[in-house]
Amino acid sequence: MADDERPEVGGPSLAFVLLLSVLVVATCGLIYELLAGTLASYLLGDSVTQFSTVIGVYLFAMGIGSWLSRYVRGDELGIFLRVELMIALLGGWSAAALFLLFPVVGDFRFALYTLVLAIGTLVGLEIPLLIRILKSRFAFRELVSNVLTFDYVGALLASVLFPLVLVPQLGMIRTGFAFGIANVAVALALIWVLRNSRRILFDLIAALLVLATLVGGLANAEQLQRWSEVAFYDEPVVYARSTRFQRIVLTRRGDDLRLYLNGNLQFSSRDEYRYHEALVWPAMGRVANPANVLILGGGDGLAAREVLRDPKVRAVTLVDLDPEMTRLFRDSKTLAGLNRGALSSPRLRVENADAFGWIRRARGSYDVIIVDFPDPTEFALGKLYTESFYREVARILKPDGVMTVQSTSPLIAPRSYWTVASTLEAAGLTVRGYHAYVPSFGEWGFTMAGHGMVPTTATLPAGLRFLTAESEPLLYQFPPDMARRPTPVNRLDNQALVRSFAEEWGHYEG
Repeated sequence: MADDERPEVGGPSLAFVLLLSVLVVATCGLIYELLAGTLASYLLGDSVTQFSTVIGVYLFAMGIGSWLSRYVRGDELGIFLRVELMIALLGGWSAAALFLLFPVVGDFRFALYTLVLAIGTLVGLEIPLLIRILKSRFAFRELVSNVLTFDYVGALLASVLFPLVLVPQLGMIRTGFAFGIANVAVALALIWVLRNSRRILFDLIAALLVLATLVGGLANAEQLQRWSEVAFYDEPVVYARSTRFQRIVLTRRGDDLRLYLNGNLQFSSRDEYRYHEALVWPAMGRVANPANVLILGGGDGLAAREVLRDPKVRAVTLVDLDPEMTRLFRDSKTLAGLNRGALSSPRLRVENADAFGWIRRARGSYDVIIVDFPDPTEFALGKLYTESFYREVARILKPDGVMTVQSTSPLIAPRSYWTVASTLEAAGLTVRGYHAYVPSFGEWGFTMAGHGMVPTTATLPAGLRFLTAESEPLLYQFPPDMARRPTPVNRLDNQALVRSFAEEWGHYEG
């Protein structure tokens, strides 16, 4: 007699375990989907594209799994139990496997979508099998109501827990293993209820083996993460942490300390002074009395270090999204040494907030505004380079104030670089572009802007390592391969900058 033909086995306890398993499998299934989408956006950039394609492939795979369930004839409980174990193994190891594969495989997207297809197909089998198993225990209307209710509640749990608790507290690799263990727990609960059934010993041994691999992975999650990051960065990793907003990694080789956010280099301690002097002083040096300064981004405190050189600065407001970033660069002795304790200065106030929302609520006005965001690799960052955002920045810039914007490379991505200038002009500002050579990045671009003509000369402080009164005017000279060209305005509804940035840098990186 097949398992699904024995409704009395386990009695009410089996029905309870099966309904509870709906909640667990729904939560686990969505967690694996979120892990794949988040990892793809971390490693490949452009979060909208990555999440959209991962979700699409995952849902399509679930459809395949649902369609394949029609070919399951008899022993639905046994097959469901084994599907759970396969999902536990694949889903539990998914984050670790993707991190480890990224530095070593030629086509990471093939590995990513193959894994998403496999997990999605197995998850798609679960609910149809559960409905068939439960059909003899509930009236049809109760069956559909119960299954869908538990399924949707599980989706809510996953979507709330993932960004608020799991990623910041466990990290992605541990999260994968933890929910793989949850899938094994469902299988073990069924094994207990069906302990008198045939073949249960085989299933128990398989469940314990899967559980052992997941527990081993969970116990060694940090080492797995470090192996993947050492292979990815090819440098010794000295600090790594996932926050609600990003993956922060610091590497050190000799005297070179490097910061990476989501795999993208932010600075090298060997030459960051070139970048930050070029970012800050062309604007600061053109304002006679820069008493009130705003820094958007720059959570490492290095731009603030430059601003605080000027004794005329009375107040600096630094707006950075991630509190872990500003805490790290404030409290670490080594990192605070790089920014000379800027984040602990009594003249500086830190606001941990999304700059897009903060700038819309901001009141008052500023003499100098430094905009130091990461490159527009995805739409969440691209919104910080839009006409709407720059109009809000212009609103709080004093009539004689000057702002400057980190604007990517005018050599590698000239269309992207000049799109920033076009967008600032569309916001009603007068712009002046310039560039500097930073060995870690190559030729790097900045855009200065003001309400009127920006003064042509800057007053620079003594003690700068890169800029001088003689060299600073050379920053504004563009050879033909970096010269201005027609570009669109970056708006919230077109995100032209994100698309051109991906295209130009993708072509450069091959």
